[in-house]
Amino acid sequence: MAIGIGRRQFISAIGRAAVAWPLAAHAQQPALPVVGFLNLNSPEAFGDYIAAFKLGLNQTGFVEGQNVTLEYRWARDYYSQLLALANDLVSHQVAVIAANGGSRSALAAKAATAKIPIVFTFGDGDPVKHKLVESINHPGRNITGVTMIAGLLEPKRLELLRELVPTVTVVHILVNPNNGGVLQDIPTVAAAAGKLGLELKVVQAGTESEIEAAFKMLAQEHAQALMIANDGILQFHAPQIIALATRYSLPTIYPWREYVAAGGLMSYGTSIREAYRQSGFYVGQILKGADPAELPVMQPIKFELVINLKTAKALGLTVPQSLLATADEVIE
Repeated sequence: MAIGIGRRQFISAIGRAAVAWPLAAHAQQPALPVVGFLNLNSPEAFGDYIAAFKLGLNQTGFVEGQNVTLEYRWARDYYSQLLALANDLVSHQVAVIAANGGSRSALAAKAATAKIPIVFTFGDGDPVKHKLVESINHPGRNITGVTMIAGLLEPKRLELLRELVPTVTVVHILVNPNNGGVLQDIPTVAAAAGKLGLELKVVQAGTESEIEAAFKMLAQEHAQALMIANDGILQFHAPQIIALATRYSLPTIYPWREYVAAGGLMSYGTSIREAYRQSGFYVGQILKGADPAELPVMQPIKFELVINLKTAKALGLTVPQSLLATADEVIE
């Protein structure tokens, strides 16, 4: 009888061990690295760019939910929330912070940590002038990223706008007054306008009501042509801006293709989707051990001119053949 009891106890112990072993093995598996995704805007407006970011991660071997976790923090157009959201990511000890949606996201991440690697993505201003990196080729700190140099393209946008509307003598530029990166580019844009024999006038607006008021003022001044500066909040209000430009028959050039696809007249700039893919790729490289201080800031090598002929017709404009011949995409 004693032997029988011992055998039952032995078999029971084996059974418990069989159940406990996979649980213990699972508990010993290392936690997935966490990437903090900090953005000024909202997820509703960034679905395509998130997909592009994940593609870049995938190209380095990381797949969300399999071997990496993404923690999203959205400021929903409130600059004042960025630092608190960045600090929250730091408190969760994320492995990397992807700061995007504007330079203010990158600056908030920098203020929150000097240790956790940061990968930025923005086009408003120069990352060197923002003191995020020591130089484009040698960032030198815990920060690198992707610059879309949107401000440097404003002189070219002026040229394109004058080619489309050759009678223009005054060009207004709509900027968000809370975007220091864009404001620091204004003197350069004004100088470029002067070389073209144009006068540049700055109009500031950063909210729905301010944008509405800005366009009413432009109509009262009989504005001839308008440029929309690169800015995440202005891009969020793209439907309103496009509708107002159409209502007031104002020829307008935009920094991104997305505006023109939504009904805007013309754009010249880089690909936001490509920038986010590159950002995801850099995050993956850092997760694999790369030092952000040694990863050169990525710069665009391709620029796209996009024209919406339907909008041009609605505005009573005839697009010169010279522009149509050089356009990367014509929307009819």
